[in-house]
Amino acid sequence: MTVADELRRTLDVVFRRESPRIVAALLRHVRDVGTAEQCAQDAFVAALEQWPTTGVPDEPGAWLLTAARRRALDLRRREVVQREHAPELAHAARQQQQPGAGLECDADAVGDDLLRLMFLCCHPVLPPEARSALTLRLVAGLTTVEIARAQLVPVTTIAQRLVRAKRTLAELGELAAPDAEQRAGRLVSVLEVLYLVFNEGYTRTAGEHWQREELCEEALRLGRVLATLLPLEAEVHGLVALMELQASRSFARTGPAGEPVLLDDQDRSRWDRAAIRRGLAALEAAARLGSARGPYVLQAELAACHARAAVPAATDWRRIVQLYGELLQIAPSPIVALNRAVAVGRAFGPDTALPLVDRLAADGVLADYHLLPSVRGDLLEQLGRSSEAAEEFTRAAAMAANQRERELLQRRALVARRRAGP
Repeated sequence: MTVADELRRTLDVVFRRESPRIVAALLRHVRDVGTAEQCAQDAFVAALEQWPTTGVPDEPGAWLLTAARRRALDLRRREVVQREHAPELAHAARQQQQPGAGLECDADAVGDDLLRLMFLCCHPVLPPEARSALTLRLVAGLTTVEIARAQLVPVTTIAQRLVRAKRTLAELGELAAPDAEQRAGRLVSVLEVLYLVFNEGYTRTAGEHWQREELCEEALRLGRVLATLLPLEAEVHGLVALMELQASRSFARTGPAGEPVLLDDQDRSRWDRAAIRRGLAALEAAARLGSARGPYVLQAELAACHARAAVPAATDWRRIVQLYGELLQIAPSPIVALNRAVAVGRAFGPDTALPLVDRLAADGVLADYHLLPSVRGDLLEQLGRSSEAAEEFTRAAAMAANQRERELLQRRALVARRRAGP
């Protein structure tokens, strides 16, 4: 790898990590998603031009933000000139002379740029699917392909949603910070997107690695901020609990070479007990509010069933089946139904679960979801139908976009094929 290639790779990593924060900070001032993104991209181009000569700065994120701010100020000057507002131009010039100034505005009640950006992207003028796609793009820095895989839709569909969403927001003019009533109305969308961001970090939809810890950490951080801002919302505490409990397994989910380790095979002594305590405390906070259990509280209770089991055999699978049944009633989805089928298999045997999975397969809704043949293969293997299981694992591996997950499924297919014999 050449020095130029190494620099480009470094810059790609830095920009992917920092671009959501840059866009969020710029949006407080420029109030236009497209402009904020363009300024961030211009900062990236400036780094490509300057860093080969000057070297990577000690704080590359700060460098990119400063460059993006300067670009935003240049755009402001141009607009001022076009509108012949000389006093405003002079004010903008004075602001640029002050370190770090020029893009600040009065702090709003959200208190965090990224979280504020999430509420802005979840504007009710956008359809729900566009809100989540736009937030995953701007806040999580996911590519169009990654968003498409996370939402189980074609890449072209996501691309069109993003273009339309940005155009719609641009037509609204300046995006003011949402007030308390508006935030309450957008909360469901914000929670959904937070969990999508967490899930993309917990199990990457594509790429060479199994996890992206920085996305999990960012989603958790934003969730904790949200719980502080909205302490009487049980679902906010439920989501924080769910993320804490799932994140507690992160260290045990990969082996020495970064390969995935399935739940039953994990060394539970490596689970983060502090994260489990925080998760259970958040779940208790949700319960104290006395509200009807929503989808995130129920999912947190599911995660708690695993967290409380010192060994896999101690897992209360019947309780998990019951909780999935409740979840299906209030938030029906084929993926929840598939997860319930897995729990049914553990609680009542694979012969009881297989017909449930077969019905989901016949529906065709999860035709492109690699975990459907993976689950079916697991059940078939438990029933001693190893040859059929190998076929299902092979099919699942062909559908998996994540390299680590694909390798795991290929290994399972090989083991099942060996068991089946000639």
